[in-house]
Amino acid sequence: MPHRIVCLGELLLRLGAPDRQLLLQTPQFEVHVGGAEANVAVSLARFGHTAAMVSVVPDNALGAAAVGELRRHGVDTGAVVTGPGRMGLYFLATGAIQRPSEVLYDRAHSAFALAAPERFDWDALLTGADAFHLSGVTPALGPGPAAAAQRAIHAARARGLNVSFDGNFRPKLWDAWRGDAPAILRTLMGEADLLFADHRDIAVALGAEFPQVTPAERVIAAAQAAFAAFPALGRLATTIREQHSVDHHTLSALMVTRDGAVHATPAYPLTPIVDRIGAGDAFAAGVLHGRFAGLDDAACLHFGLAAACLKHSLPGDFNLVDVDDVAAFLAQGRFDVRR
Repeated sequence: MPHRIVCLGELLLRLGAPDRQLLLQTPQFEVHVGGAEANVAVSLARFGHTAAMVSVVPDNALGAAAVGELRRHGVDTGAVVTGPGRMGLYFLATGAIQRPSEVLYDRAHSAFALAAPERFDWDALLTGADAFHLSGVTPALGPGPAAAAQRAIHAARARGLNVSFDGNFRPKLWDAWRGDAPAILRTLMGEADLLFADHRDIAVALGAEFPQVTPAERVIAAAQAAFAAFPALGRLATTIREQHSVDHHTLSALMVTRDGAVHATPAYPLTPIVDRIGAGDAFAAGVLHGRFAGLDDAACLHFGLAAACLKHSLPGDFNLVDVDDVAAFLAQGRFDVRR
């Protein structure tokens, strides 16, 4: 402690309809900076680690604002460069009651998507790093990002770093360029020692089905299949979400290890939910912090789940809590005002 973690991914601007309205129901948007790997980097920086972001943004005010927001939260942005193309966007209409939230991507021809894979010098970028983190969103953006992701994760594995990969399967992005998601995801998952994924992610990568009755049984079966397919993999962790309505969820977590251990957390009620975007990234960052801090697997999992639960209380993509906030959540039996 602390560790240096390198993350590769696209920085995004999120344009959200205010007050749970439909997109353009009123001519206003709430703007947040985000991106799967950027969300993890921000959380890890706030947990006290050195988190470095590798990305490409346009050379304009939007790109500068996104980089500045990461820097404001302590992320090392020295490896974020500018290039031709536009800023990646996504639009969010937050749901309510029985109307689900909806995401509309506008990321084609972004500066990150257009960047040549050869632009990233991984020998230099990974120097001094302890860990590397990547998600399935990055290779879904097109052939260039897919190649960059594979180069990066191969370089990290060759250096003996701790390598984590979050499945984050996004069919809309893969379908846009008809990418071979199963083949590419298999390559990336095969380099990870820690995989954040559920049975659906593994089903896509392996072309398998997991018809077990309960979510936990499906995750355990998927983990066993992943261990058989990926010799480097040591752990698979995921949250398990039960949705009663858009505003009322129950969240728990499960970790399966190669030696057959299964760790499960209590389930926490989440209601009303302020913002669930980025909760999976908050979970990943929490588990990673636990590992870097030397916690055992069960404690890592519980710390990650607590971080994810707290993310639901905060608007925006970033989880702006620190280690003490998560520790207080885990220790509290009451919800009095902290004075």
